[in-house]
Amino acid sequence: MNIPEDEAALIKRALCLAGRTLGEIAQELHLPVPKNITHAKGWTGQLIEKILGASAGSLAEPDFPHLGIELKTLPISSMGVVSETTYVCIVPLSEMNQATWKTSIVYAKLAHVLWVPIDITSPTLFHRRIGTPLLCDLPENDEALLQKDWEEFAELISLGKIESITAHQGTVLQIRPKAAHSRIKTAGIGPLGEPIQTLPRGFYLRKCFTQKIIKRYFVV
Repeated sequence: MNIPEDEAALIKRALCLAGRTLGEIAQELHLPVPKNITHAKGWTGQLIEKILGASAGSLAEPDFPHLGIELKTLPISSMGVVSETTYVCIVPLSEMNQATWKTSIVYAKLAHVLWVPIDITSPTLFHRRIGTPLLCDLPENDEALLQKDWEEFAELISLGKIESITAHQGTVLQIRPKAAHSRIKTAGIGPLGEPIQTLPRGFYLRKCFTQKIIKRYFVV
């Protein structure tokens, strides 16, 4: 799918997805639909990225770099309950001490987001239906919560305390390991300022944060 030339083109394309199933989209793109949901982590997001023309891939920038817009799918129940945390980006462990909140990847990813709800009522990916997408800027009160969490994490990482961070920390933002297996390592900072090898980590939005978005903007 070609890259949308402007915000209006992206929104128009996104709104055309509302009410369609993931299976219909996959067939349009001539892509197979995984039968085992357990082994299809990330497939839904990648499918929506492809149909909308996202171009960033795995780069540390918004999915639509020329528009400054990030795409996030939100799996929800028929009652509008968010079912899981939302992956934001990889934690740049060796660079956290050089960034500020406004220059962080997290801010760049969440400042302008196209939220696409996915009704996960169906047990099969093929029949799961896409809700009405919504493009919105980050409200000041939400940004304040994210910034507080990010700055606390940044301080811990800069002090070499990455190994002490658990998924229980953070009010709306959390850090969790992000690797296929424990043998994968990335560069980090140790407690004495020395370079270390540690598990890659990812930033995730807690369900309480995305649930507020559902309640604020969507009728369920």
